[in-house]
Amino acid sequence: MTAMEHDLKTVARRIFQQTLAAIDIQAAIARRLERDGTRIRAGAEYIDLREFREIVVIGFGKASVAMAEGFQSVVAPDFRVDGILVSPKPVTGGALREWKSFVGGHPLPTAESFAAGRAILDRMARCDERSLVVFLISGGGSSMVEQPLDTGVGLADFQALHSALVTCGAPIEEINVVRKHLSATKGGRLAAAAPNSLKLTLALSDVPSGYESALASGPTLPDPSTVADAERVVNHPGVMNGLPPAIREIFAEHRLKETPKENDRVFARNIFELLLGEHDLVHRAHHCSEAEGIRCMADNQTDGWTLERAADELLAQLTALQRDCPGKRVAILSGGEVSSPVTGDGIGGRNSAFVLTCVPKIAGKKIVVLSAGTDGIDGNSPAAGAVADGETQSRAARVGMDPAEYSRRSDAYNFFAKLNDAIVTGPTGNNLRDLRIIISG
Repeated sequence: MTAMEHDLKTVARRIFQQTLAAIDIQAAIARRLERDGTRIRAGAEYIDLREFREIVVIGFGKASVAMAEGFQSVVAPDFRVDGILVSPKPVTGGALREWKSFVGGHPLPTAESFAAGRAILDRMARCDERSLVVFLISGGGSSMVEQPLDTGVGLADFQALHSALVTCGAPIEEINVVRKHLSATKGGRLAAAAPNSLKLTLALSDVPSGYESALASGPTLPDPSTVADAERVVNHPGVMNGLPPAIREIFAEHRLKETPKENDRVFARNIFELLLGEHDLVHRAHHCSEAEGIRCMADNQTDGWTLERAADELLAQLTALQRDCPGKRVAILSGGEVSSPVTGDGIGGRNSAFVLTCVPKIAGKKIVVLSAGTDGIDGNSPAAGAVADGETQSRAARVGMDPAEYSRRSDAYNFFAKLNDAIVTGPTGNNLRDLRIIISG
C-alpha cells in the first residue's frame, strides 16, 4: 500500500464508504423475501401471491425509491403491483414509472405530504381480505406522509405544531407522540385503514432497537403511547400557548382519539419485518474494519448522549482497547445519534459537531475520528459528516481557526470544509442512523 492508503483518515473514509456499499437495500429485500415461485417469505411465514386479487404497495421515507425498486424486482414480471411512492425528490421513469408518486416534505410536512396521505388512505379504503398490502417504510416518513384526523386542522396548523414543539426543546419521541394522536396516518392508523387485509411491513430503521413504533411514527404498528401522554407533552410550560388555535382547541376540549393498541383486531393480519437496522450497520462496519487489519469493538450505549459525554466515553474505550492490543491498530465503532443542541446560526449537524468536539481531545495523538450519517445528510449542511486526526487542531490554528469558536456558532461544517475534511456523499437513498469510526494506530 502507498503512504496515502495507510493514512488513518483515508482508512476511516474507506471503511465508511465500504460500509455504505455493504448495506445494499435491494439485495437485503431480495434476500429477506426469498421468492420461490408464487411464494415470498415474510419472517417465519410464506405468503402465496396467487391467493390475492391485488398487491398494493405503499413506500415512503428517505429510502423509499431503493426499497420500491427492490420489491418490484422480486415480484416482477409475474405479478403486477399497484404502487404509491412518497420520496424526498421526484421519481421519473425506470421500474417505478407506473407508480403514483409524490415528493414528501422533510423535516416539515408540505402540501404534497398531505396529498400523499389522502391518496394512501383513499387506496386503503378500497382494500379487502383478498388484498395484500405491502408497506415499505424508512426514516423521514413521518413528515412525508400526513393527513389530520380532524378536518378542521390544516397544513399550516401541523407546521406550527411542529415548530412549537421543537422550540420548547421536546425530544423527537415526544413530538411524535403528539403527532400520532392528531394524525390519520400514524400510530397504527394506516394498518387500521385496511383492517381486513393482510399487511406486510418491511422497515429500514433509523431508530434504536426495540423502538420500531417510533419509525415514521409507527404507521402500521400498535402504538404504546396514549392520549394522556400527548396531553402531558403539550402541557409543558409555554407549549400550549404556542399551538395554533385549531389544535389548541382539540386539547382544551379533550377531543383526542386513542390510537390502536396491541390487542386491536386491525393487527390480526399484520406482519412487521425489520429489513435493516443499526445492528446491520455496525456489523458491516466491523467486517470492513477487520478487512483493513483493525481490531474492533462495537459500542452503541452512547445513543442519545451529549456530544461531550459521548466523545469522552468512546475515546476512553479506545484507550482501553489499545492497552489490550499493544502494537495493533484498533477501532471503536458506534451507531446511533448523539445530542447536539444548536447554539448558533452556522452550518452543520450532529456528526460534524461530534468530530469537532473530539478535535482538541485527540490533538497530537495517532487517533482518527469519523462521524457521518448513512443518509448522506448532516443537519443543514451539504455533507454527511466529517473526519479529523491528531493534526487537525494544529492545521486549523495555522489558518486562524479556533474549534471552540466554530462549535459555539454551530458551524462545524465550515470548519471541516476549509480543511478539506468534510465528508460529502450526497443523498445516499439509505437511512440507518449515524456511524462513528474511531481508530488508533
